Amino acid sequence: MTDTWTWPEAILVLGVLMFVFLILVGAAATVLEHRKAKIATQQDEQLRQLVSRYEQLAERTLDAQQRTAADVSELRSRTASIEQILRTVE
Repeated sequence: MTDTWTWPEAILVLGVLMFVFLILVGAAATVLEHRKAKIATQQDEQLRQLVSRYEQLAERTLDAQQRTAADVSELRSRTASIEQILRTVE
């Protein structure tokens, strides 16, 4: 038995190897794209959660500012009343 291949056999083997290589490269590219899409989806979800937390914080801050403004307004009116009482006492 000889260990030599004929040209058609060599070309067929190389063709099959090339086909297998292309299939593996295609599968690897598909897996890579799937992972990229999954990571992008996770990043989008994290961004949505961050925006949601920011909106909640902004609402709470606005509420606190409004309560503080109301308290300061009430203190001013009380101070004005006390000053008026002190003026009438003099």
